[in-house]
Amino acid sequence: MLKENFIQYIQFEKRYSSNTVIAYQKDLDQFFSFINNEYNIYNLNDVDYLMIRSWLVNLMELSLTTRSVNRKLTTLKSFYKYLIKEGVIKENPMIKIISPKTSKKLPVFVEKKKMDLLFDDIDFGNNFCGIRDRLILEMFYHTGMRLSELVNLLHSDIDIYNSTIKVLGKRNKERIIPFGNNLKDLLSQYINIKQKLFRKKEESKYFFTTEKGRKIYNKLVYRIVNLYLGKVTTLDKKSPHVLRHTFATHMLNNGADLNSIKELLGHANLSATQIYTHNTIEKLKNIYKQAHPRA
Repeated sequence: MLKENFIQYIQFEKRYSSNTVIAYQKDLDQFFSFINNEYNIYNLNDVDYLMIRSWLVNLMELSLTTRSVNRKLTTLKSFYKYLIKEGVIKENPMIKIISPKTSKKLPVFVEKKKMDLLFDDIDFGNNFCGIRDRLILEMFYHTGMRLSELVNLLHSDIDIYNSTIKVLGKRNKERIIPFGNNLKDLLSQYINIKQKLFRKKEESKYFFTTEKGRKIYNKLVYRIVNLYLGKVTTLDKKSPHVLRHTFATHMLNNGADLNSIKELLGHANLSATQIYTHNTIEKLKNIYKQAHPRA
């Protein structure tokens, strides 16, 4: 019952995304299953930090990455904070748990010349799917929005006249993203062909749709991005998130300040955005090595 109450709490009060809620639920199920099987304990007051630490060891033995383990620890920390808040337990065993250190991975991004090649030389076609697919790629690159944000865009979120897009981000936080004339032309082109295609049918409230007028879905967007990025780059990862990284990195390399990028990406704090500075530093290092006679 406590677990169900906690899930409702993060879903409705904290307004976590559906994906996060599902992940938290799975993490807690795994934790309770381990505690029940290993220690035959069903009362949360009987769970101590040593038992939690043994669960961590078990996760490591299952060859989970430190990033995955830390995510599960975040779930557990949130759960125990909730239990303290509700007065279910008096002591928090998570205080004695130290998270494993993770090595910071630099965000993967596509080079500018390859993005230019994608939009200047690749033929997308002039039919509905071609125009839509190009717009999807341009939208990710021009705005840095997340996959879930793009899929859930409504017609009412697009303001062609003021060149802005209203995006509903994580925890239902709204933000406004501006765009330039290039994207404006593409948006108008897509809207026109969509209206012609579906003029005899009731138009979907969702902005991006399939040929049949249904809301576009994550797997289809992944396929589109993977297909076209595969034409210009040999990167192992070719996903919508790579285009988000590309947007942020190119903005930073061209003089945008970190706070502006943070607002455009919809990050809750600046530390999440600062990872993009590492790419810039790596670029400076390479320039230094190539240019300095004693490097």
